[in-house]
Amino acid sequence: MIPMTVARLLTATNGQWHPSTQAGSGDVEPAALSITGDVQIDSRSCGPGDLFLALPGERTDGHDFAAAAHRAGAVAVLAARPVDGVPCVVVPDPQRALGDLAAAILTRLPDLVIVGITGSSGKTSTKDLLGELLSRWGPTVCPIGSYNNDLGVPLTVLRADERTRFLVLEMGSRGVGHISRLARIARPSIGVVLNIGTAHLGEFGSTEVVALAKSELVAALPAADEGGVAILNADDPATPYLVGRTSAQVWTFGSAPEADVRYAGVDVSAGGRPRFRLSAGGEQVDVALQLVGAHQAANAAAASAVALSTLARAQPPARVESAATPERLAELAVALGAARPRSAWRLELSDRADGVSILNDAYNANPESMRAALEALVGVAGGSRRTWAVLGAMGELGKTADAEHEAVGRQVRQLGIDRLVVVGADAVGIYAGSAGVPAEGERFVHVPDMSAALHLLRPRLRPGDVVLVKASRYVGLERLAQALLRGADQT
Repeated sequence: MIPMTVARLLTATNGQWHPSTQAGSGDVEPAALSITGDVQIDSRSCGPGDLFLALPGERTDGHDFAAAAHRAGAVAVLAARPVDGVPCVVVPDPQRALGDLAAAILTRLPDLVIVGITGSSGKTSTKDLLGELLSRWGPTVCPIGSYNNDLGVPLTVLRADERTRFLVLEMGSRGVGHISRLARIARPSIGVVLNIGTAHLGEFGSTEVVALAKSELVAALPAADEGGVAILNADDPATPYLVGRTSAQVWTFGSAPEADVRYAGVDVSAGGRPRFRLSAGGEQVDVALQLVGAHQAANAAAASAVALSTLARAQPPARVESAATPERLAELAVALGAARPRSAWRLELSDRADGVSILNDAYNANPESMRAALEALVGVAGGSRRTWAVLGAMGELGKTADAEHEAVGRQVRQLGIDRLVVVGADAVGIYAGSAGVPAEGERFVHVPDMSAALHLLRPRLRPGDVVLVKASRYVGLERLAQALLRGADQT
């Protein structure tokens, strides 16, 4: 974070100063106290010069750890109430104040190129690919994992400083107005909407509302003549609606012939890792990814479009042809080919010593990502290895949950996957869709929990098998994937 005095923090957050009341400590003026470190939400991570954010929670209250944070070196605590013996900036809502602080910091970084990424699926993978591309052109802040909410986005913003050239932000949404709130904090000039799908449909109610919520990102972009660029999916039926919601320059990516940045000829015969042709501005280049899954070609095209737009927007309105030179495309191909998985549990492919491969995609799941993961499983196996799909429930689908789970089961059968293990009562629809009644021998199995799944799988796996493990985050199937990988006796 850019160093700042506590006085400036008070101004940015409209907070009230409560100095330490410890005996003999004396009152120190806010202008004389400088925050030179980072913002921390875990007191155990605090060090000299840090600012500690005291967040109230369901199980723990950050205010209870404010004194420990101060002892560890935190200059002050951003808190909802004063804490005895601890210098505090008191605000009504510390999390909202964190957003105010992030917005204030960005006013001091006028040359920073800020990219926002949203969509129903693929956000983290695309964000990671984009981080690989942009980091070759300048200092880039691009967090590992999914820091995509009201806490994660401002924390990511606060990692930028005067040396940072690119800031990449993943923006999730739980309802209408959420992304607008994040965009007011971060003020991106480039916005990517990867797709409009069925993730969180139970919360949104319809795909039309999903589209409205995701469109908030492109609606918040600067106009085309001010350097705003919206990167949209040429293959998505919702794109015309999104185009109507923005005044920014629109670039498209995808497999459609009219896409500004296009991928074609996807081949996953190399162990599920896609090879394809990337074209833009009349130029083209061959790309070979190390990531798993044919869907990664679309993510790579989206990331490439963003990277090229950071160059083209210097002379608005941005034009693809001005940035897509043969040299630039060659640079992108090299960088994309060097990219490795950065965020945990997103199609992580690992091999056991006995030749069993575990494809851990247990971070989250929705109907679109389920389909992509199942196809990735088939691609990794290459027609010569036995395939296992170990699947748990998809959450937040509302009234469509039964139908969507059954559809996943039918996909398992249609793709010719050899074995299916459905885990948990919430996922029984997958079993019903794939196996019907009665079950087809041992090929399709439903088990009550992870322990039962591990008990079933351990003696049946053999060298050469490929095992996909996937479910929504709340199911926690990453523990099963890890147990399978290490050959543990317990989940």
